[in-house]
Amino acid sequence: MSRMRAAVLRTPGDIVLEERRIPVPGPGDVLVRVTAVGICGSDVHYYRQGRIGPFVVEDPLILGHESAGVIAATGDGVDFSRLGERVSVEPQRIDWSSPEARAGRYNLDPRVQFFATPPVDGAFAEYVTIPSMFAHRLPDEISAEAGALLEPLSVAVAATRKARLGIGDRVLVTGAGPIGLILTQVARALGASEVVVTDVSEDRLRLAETFGATRAVVADTDLSEMRADVLLEASGAPPAIHAGLRALGPAGRAVLIGMGADDVMIPLTTVQNRELEVTGVFRYANTWPTAIELVRSGRVDLDRLVTGRFSLEQTAEALTAAADPRTLKAIVHPS
Repeated sequence: MSRMRAAVLRTPGDIVLEERRIPVPGPGDVLVRVTAVGICGSDVHYYRQGRIGPFVVEDPLILGHESAGVIAATGDGVDFSRLGERVSVEPQRIDWSSPEARAGRYNLDPRVQFFATPPVDGAFAEYVTIPSMFAHRLPDEISAEAGALLEPLSVAVAATRKARLGIGDRVLVTGAGPIGLILTQVARALGASEVVVTDVSEDRLRLAETFGATRAVVADTDLSEMRADVLLEASGAPPAIHAGLRALGPAGRAVLIGMGADDVMIPLTTVQNRELEVTGVFRYANTWPTAIELVRSGRVDLDRLVTGRFSLEQTAEALTAAADPRTLKAIVHPS
């Protein structure tokens, strides 16, 4: 068999099922038969608008960057023993000659080829190729769906590392979407003594409590007296960023994760007088082993985030469902 099916975005709002050649794994690569793909907000944005900031869909594009599957073939230099291995895909190719990659910050490689970021195809297909080092073996305890969702969990791991989150910290998570709910679990797993979650949705707040929040409050609640040690901002909403920074105590650490407006006003006097650290996080580097152990050990539950399952033929329907606020994670099963 040399052909596969793929769900291809032709123009905004137009997904078609196409037949394409199965990619051939190059040296150091593996071919993965894709069994589960999670839908991210960026997929929905490309589907609806055809662009995110400077990244514009100018040619047909396969979306999807949260994926898991089974190794179906190996390229030169990859041990044949990996055939049949269940894996989670870290969806990027790195230029290892870049200064960023050599420094260990390969997520900041300016020439990274990242799945489903134009013009790089993603995983809404029956097969993908990936460098073998980025095909991470899944323990038997982890489902294919959870394996796909190790990608957003890796964002959370990267963010909590940037925040230097540790035992006894008081944490504020703004935004109770999928990333916020994952951040809540990771914060508790790392020993946070308090995890307060804010959102505009009361349904999401009730859900946050079941995922480990010690307190869940509506987004306009005054938290200026909280004096949190860490802010994990997962909404991208300017009011949440502003309120979250004001909720930090002296020497507090803020990590901005949610994607929102390009420019945001911040309470500069608060940042200066309290010597707050404010930083962003861009994807991840060296996070998969930690993410896998968090799920394998039961400290993070990803399966409970799945609220809808779809076939490859239903990819457009899945993207539409993912835009519904009642949806946490929609999963496409290509094979």
